[in-house]
Amino acid sequence: MALTIFSTFSPSVRHNLTVLFAAGLCFWAGLAGLLPTLPLFIETLGGSGQQIGIVMASFAIGLLVARPYLARLADERGRKVVLMVGLSAIAIAPFGYLLVQFLPRAIVPLAFAGVTFNLDSSILAMMVIRAFHGLSIAAFVVAYSALVLDLAPPANRGELIGYMTLVNPIGLALGPALGGFLYEATGFTTAFLAMGLLGIAGLGLVARLHEPYQPRDAAAAASKQFWGQLWSGRVRTPAIILLLVGLAFGTLSTFVPLYVREAGLALNVGLIYSASALASFMSRLMAGRASDRHGRGRFITASLLLYSLGMGIFWLARSTPMFLLAGFVQGFAGGTLIPMIAALMGDRSTASDRGRTFGLAMVGFDVGIALAGPVFGTIADQLGYRGIFGLSGVMTLVGLVIFATANSKDLAHSLRFALGRGRDVYAIDLPQPQASQVS
Repeated sequence: MALTIFSTFSPSVRHNLTVLFAAGLCFWAGLAGLLPTLPLFIETLGGSGQQIGIVMASFAIGLLVARPYLARLADERGRKVVLMVGLSAIAIAPFGYLLVQFLPRAIVPLAFAGVTFNLDSSILAMMVIRAFHGLSIAAFVVAYSALVLDLAPPANRGELIGYMTLVNPIGLALGPALGGFLYEATGFTTAFLAMGLLGIAGLGLVARLHEPYQPRDAAAAASKQFWGQLWSGRVRTPAIILLLVGLAFGTLSTFVPLYVREAGLALNVGLIYSASALASFMSRLMAGRASDRHGRGRFITASLLLYSLGMGIFWLARSTPMFLLAGFVQGFAGGTLIPMIAALMGDRSTASDRGRTFGLAMVGFDVGIALAGPVFGTIADQLGYRGIFGLSGVMTLVGLVIFATANSKDLAHSLRFALGRGRDVYAIDLPQPQASQVS
């Protein structure tokens, strides 16, 4: 029966998991709670549509710059300190945004390459704070996943990470609802302060964690070779897949509102994201446990196939039901893929390099999301928004082909693992399921 795994743990492990889950809810709700209000707040500072986009995209700068260092830190200094870094960013950033409106504003004209543009000090300050805000995901997601994997028995790794990552869809559903409600009721200040308080509450919870992982000198020595590990067999293919999926996900999160408007539909775009979150919740409940029995490969294959199907439905969509179906299929795919990659990286790492290994794979996802806006925004001028969703579906299909043919040491082993008929040759300590003994 689902969730009975928790009854098999000792009281101390159950305490850690409960506290960690509650902290995860604070994190994701506090992060997502600003999504409905922050663009409106930037607008009140005099930001144009382009400046709003630049500020929101600055989040990726902090994320990309900090991810390698924080992934290493999770192995060298422990998961708890990195969790606190992530929650500190959640707690501090909302207060920083609010302070910008009290700073003296200056607009300085600058000339570069024969083009003159205005540098707005308020927008620049928002960009800096938004980049700092990006530290939150760089820190929390890696440390959270590593700590869950530390606590999970190898035979139940997929099941536990599937349940524990439910904080993502739940937080992404609750946060915007709370932020939007507080904004409508009382304005920006209360909405922003509430998100900061969620970060503070998360810090209080993480302070109660008892970390099982003890850093060793080997972790510090291995971390010096961080980027050199990116092209190793165990990391390379997951990172490339996440790069391609990140491009598709970035397209979805950036261009769906514009695409719906282009299609001429009177559709609340939030319903598409709600359908995606619901499907993500459902898939996380089911896929993790099943992957412990049948192997990760077939579930990663299925998720990439579903992702391509979802983006294809977006490409074909002409009506509200089609858009909602596309969001649901994409959400189910994403809710399966990310936990499966996390479990796969757990299988392929030891405790002393778990943060670095997962962090390296996630760099691909970060780069994909960061590139999606400018790359597909440029392409959209030629193909239209419908065209870029079709192109995103092609990207994820390419990811499926790469996974099926290059996830292992050769083509034969790759195909067998992708179909759930062979073992993962890079797995270190995962007992292989019965179906995976065929080699």
